[in-house]
Amino acid sequence: MASKRPDSFDGLGFRGRDDPLYGAGYPVRSAGGPAELQHHHWVTTPPDIPGSRNLHHGERTPQYDESLGEPGAPGAAAGWDGPQPGVPPAEQLNRFAGFGIGLVSLFTENVLAHPCIVFRRQCQVNYHARCYHLTPFSAVAVMYSITKAQGPKSLWKGMGSTFIVHGISLGAEGIISELTPLPRELPHRWSWKQLSGHLLLKGLTAVVALPFYCASLIETVQSEIVRDDASSGLLDCLREGLTRLFAVGAPHSRRLLPLSSLLLPAALHAILRYAIAASVQRVALWLHQRGRKQRADPSNPLDAYFPELAAAWAGSLVADIMLFPLETALHRLGLQGTRTIIDATDGVVAVGSGGSPLVLPVNTQYDGFSECLHAIRRKEGVVGFYRGFGALAAQYALHGALLAAARTLLRLLLLEGRGC
Repeated sequence: MASKRPDSFDGLGFRGRDDPLYGAGYPVRSAGGPAELQHHHWVTTPPDIPGSRNLHHGERTPQYDESLGEPGAPGAAAGWDGPQPGVPPAEQLNRFAGFGIGLVSLFTENVLAHPCIVFRRQCQVNYHARCYHLTPFSAVAVMYSITKAQGPKSLWKGMGSTFIVHGISLGAEGIISELTPLPRELPHRWSWKQLSGHLLLKGLTAVVALPFYCASLIETVQSEIVRDDASSGLLDCLREGLTRLFAVGAPHSRRLLPLSSLLLPAALHAILRYAIAASVQRVALWLHQRGRKQRADPSNPLDAYFPELAAAWAGSLVADIMLFPLETALHRLGLQGTRTIIDATDGVVAVGSGGSPLVLPVNTQYDGFSECLHAIRRKEGVVGFYRGFGALAAQYALHGALLAAARTLLRLLLLEGRGC
């Protein structure tokens, strides 16, 4: 049997941009009952499609029953002892549709969109820049210039460390939920006490992963020009995170803020992002179910997967937009005092005999979270909180476009399969 998790507050949809391991599963709705009352499950194997799933003893798939005709037809009494007909191409397509859809979403959000994440973070911490890149057009133009000067690797840096941070977060969440009464998942009917404990678990998970998140942040914004390939490795994120945690052997300046001053902003950002994204997902799915003229067919991949994917996309987008100012302040505080050299986000300038991106150090001097917010508001204005917003727009536009393309391609394949 495919392993399933009960309906939960976070299991409703997907992870957002920061939880890629959740995207490896496939959300489906179980058949039976009105669409408003159907429960959501999370499966980690190919979709539970009639005709292709593993059943308990004595069960028969709908497709198998239809092929046998009436109960008294020949072979009906044989059940599983009789020969099973071959699976048609349409059913094979349905069986692996969920895997393909989940893979497209996972690959887009964590690989293809990574350059947008890198450039967005560089814009957020670059308070020197004259261009704020509030639209995707200016952001894409500068990203192309940096890639042309330094190579494609310049915008895919730090991708391995982001997966390490995701793994640490998932592991910490599982361990904390096992050692404490804090629920990792919420039942379908939850109480306020359970919800408070669940949100507290999300905040504690962010606190545990904070030093490694700061190390990953440095890797994603550090310029390739000053990066030492001989000393860089996949596990540097773990080493730098432990160094930041225990404050030993780190060549940092006195402006480096202690982790204690970052705990509250990190926990607040994680809790708010999770709550906003999950709430928007629920509302989007409710509106989708209410607006349908006919009940969804759980055996149709278009009805089984894409509503959840679209709801998860919308939830992550709304959460990132609403919390963009908080993320900007958090990134500046996490990078302060680390002696990081970043690429200039205003464009490429000529240096020496060839074209090379201009690099500059990050020399902020904030005393804490509230002082950082006031300084950005006073010196850069409200738009200073939204530096690099165009990269965020480009990221979600790319993700949405590929999901729409995958949906169109799957619909054409389904039509061809039914025509065979």
